[in-house]
Amino acid sequence: MVTFLFWNLKKRPLHKNIRRLVSVHEIDVLMFAEFSAEPVLLLKTLNRKDTSEFCHASGICRKIEIFTRFSKKFISPVYENDRLTIRHLNLQDMTDILLAVGHFPSKTYQSDMSQAFECSELSREIRQAEHEIGHSRTVMVGDFNMNPFEDGIVSANGFNAVMTRDIAGRGFRTVQNRKYPFFYNPMWNFFGDASPGRPPGTYYHSSSEHRNFFWNIFDQVLIRPDLTDSFSNEELKILESDGKTSFMTPYGIPDDRAVSDHLPILFRLRL
Repeated sequence: MVTFLFWNLKKRPLHKNIRRLVSVHEIDVLMFAEFSAEPVLLLKTLNRKDTSEFCHASGICRKIEIFTRFSKKFISPVYENDRLTIRHLNLQDMTDILLAVGHFPSKTYQSDMSQAFECSELSREIRQAEHEIGHSRTVMVGDFNMNPFEDGIVSANGFNAVMTRDIAGRGFRTVQNRKYPFFYNPMWNFFGDASPGRPPGTYYHSSSEHRNFFWNIFDQVLIRPDLTDSFSNEELKILESDGKTSFMTPYGIPDDRAVSDHLPILFRLRL
């Protein structure tokens, strides 16, 4: 079992919170967007007596930083640009996978249409990486700055991510005689308040516009059908605290003044 955590830190030095998360959940792979500190400072906080030693799996992607409990030689880059890093996670005595981590353009600076076009380009890079490695055991995680129902996530030439395992299990769909492989998007299960004990999103935004969702799920994990047998929905969580400090205000929304405007997501894979 390998445990992963992704968190948009809002450029905050949340080293102590991260260390507590690692201790409580026994996290193996840490992935961050908007990480502004020097990596060595987080490593000093993480690598204490009661924590297995972490290393910084550096790359050229400016928007993402990755830290792991194992040597960075086991998580080598396959493809990187400013917003996306694709790593070949090849641990000893475990099934190897592709780990794609991204932080995509904000709605503040790009239209919905531009976001969708960018997803099409990045999806093509993921398929190319799968071709080079020789399999499609891929998990995609990050701050998409889009909800699971938006065009860039659901469109065939985008990430083609669907809400059920059954549909994803078909492998692909055909549009205009072109085949597009599916992702399974389990984040759909977090919408609404029918499931007590968990927040109904990862990012909260209130405005006076006529169209406003309030809760959004911008932070997502997408899983290829070849990897869904290694994934359990019960092992996917949106975290509200580090075991000591709450990430929420008294009003039940992310505390962007004290921690971050995004909540972290945690998931596990049986590799």
